[in-house]
Amino acid sequence: MALNLFDQWRRQSPYYNDSHEEWAQTVRRFVEKEVNPHINQWEDEENVPLSLSVKAAELGIIQMGFPEEYGGITQGVDAFHGIVAGNELAQCGASGLVAALMMHSVALVPILKFASEAMKRRIAPEVLAGRKTMAICLTEPSGGSDLAAVKTRAEKRGNKWVLNGSKTFISNGMRADYYTVVARTGGPGADGLSLFLVEKGMPGFTQHKMRKMGWHCSDTATLFFDDVELPPENLLGPENKGFLATVKNLNNERAGLASGACAYARCAVEEAHEWATQRETFGKPLIKNQVIRHKFAEMMRHISASQALADLMVWQMMQDRLDIGMLSLAKVQSTRTLELVARECAQILGGACFVRGCKIERIYRDVRPHAIGGGSEEIMLDFAARQMGFV
Repeated sequence: MALNLFDQWRRQSPYYNDSHEEWAQTVRRFVEKEVNPHINQWEDEENVPLSLSVKAAELGIIQMGFPEEYGGITQGVDAFHGIVAGNELAQCGASGLVAALMMHSVALVPILKFASEAMKRRIAPEVLAGRKTMAICLTEPSGGSDLAAVKTRAEKRGNKWVLNGSKTFISNGMRADYYTVVARTGGPGADGLSLFLVEKGMPGFTQHKMRKMGWHCSDTATLFFDDVELPPENLLGPENKGFLATVKNLNNERAGLASGACAYARCAVEEAHEWATQRETFGKPLIKNQVIRHKFAEMMRHISASQALADLMVWQMMQDRLDIGMLSLAKVQSTRTLELVARECAQILGGACFVRGCKIERIYRDVRPHAIGGGSEEIMLDFAARQMGFV
């Protein structure tokens, strides 16, 4: 019998209601019709067509939580609708899909918070309709997860800002139309950073595609800024005050990564269970072996604990009571769970997991972006220790 582990979880949880159930079924039908028949091709081509973003927007996936005056949807939705959508999108087993579709969930926020009304009206409706895409540009070749070490610099020349430097590991780096960029405008450290909007096609702005282990259907690029001139209105927010805004925005990304890791772990377990019930070894189905059943129980122990913590973090964010140290631990907990589950499910499939097109094969090679993106395990653990007073 086919499992749907998130349905089971959702129906027993205090955080989810009938509205989330209905939304889950809606997004599930979208994935079955618009994603599953094409995901292997998109993985091979290393590209998700823009037409999918438009279709996702027609359903409401792209707009959830954004202001209605710019084409967003806020009535009748909460953060858990986003968790539900992420889980259903995960059922294709390709986590690069969510990166391709949903990067605006962090990149658009500074524009809506700080940009002029004219800029908001020009950019947000197109993005929320799926016709334009965005990227968030933080990581640099020399800095990794250390945001305070940003070297890309923006300097005032006359009435313009001139941007020089580079960013790397940028999801949607090739296909994006709009880039939210962190650059140094002041002295060293966190206090000298500002946010800027860069648009594709600006003179001096170039992108170089990166080849990757996983996330094949989400393009990733290194970006170069060589005397890129930006008008004054492209400064997003106060000068030298971009660090706190960026860190707060990262909280949303980390909560999404924590829940997403659980979603892909469940996807792997469901495929492994289907295999174990059909595969016969030594005269009986694989699932009839106690050691295999214990693997499933152990994996669900980790997934359930991780999802419970991730859900609590989402609830805390909704109540404006977020424990940011615990959020860091939630991300580590969930991504380590995903790594364990991917390994165990690959063991259950044996040689079959080594073949392209298998969900577990994709999930296995997609583990590292979850563990590193949004802040590596080492950074997250040290940050949590500091927040909890262990220094």
